[in-house]
Amino acid sequence: MSISTQIVDDMVANGINFVTTVPCKQLGGVIDEVEARPEIYHIPSNKEDEGMGLCAGAFMGGKRPCIIMQNTAIGVTINTLVTLTQFYRMPLPMLISYRGELLEPVACQVEMAVHTKALLAQLNIPTYHFHHQDDAKELDAILKYTFMCNKPVAILTDATFWGGY
Repeated sequence: MSISTQIVDDMVANGINFVTTVPCKQLGGVIDEVEARPEIYHIPSNKEDEGMGLCAGAFMGGKRPCIIMQNTAIGVTINTLVTLTQFYRMPLPMLISYRGELLEPVACQVEMAVHTKALLAQLNIPTYHFHHQDDAKELDAILKYTFMCNKPVAILTDATFWGGY
């Protein structure tokens, strides 16, 4: 079973039935798997903060949402995370490709990587960092946690998790 299938299987097993995605090469396999699942309503987003608004509406409509995005957009999501998701105690798993670490080929990705974890920590968002595919064994427990305590959580998946750049 591919790691993308395993991730989406855990999402489905935890009742996630609404996913919005912003294009990302590293997360492409997961996005394709989400799109192929009839039990998940998938809406691609133009921007991450727009996707979080869609997730909030889905949650208010009785769905269990998830957003799939890159860490480079964490900065534009801060207002939405604080004034909508956190204020209204909405669970939101965020599967995030963590661009900008060692061997990153795109220089501008590095700057956001320097700030990603600090921004999430400042917002008191529980953050989990997957370096190796075995780390994905924690995903089921992480998803249970976010829906139990009605909090957003960040799951960072770096290039080594996906097999390199």
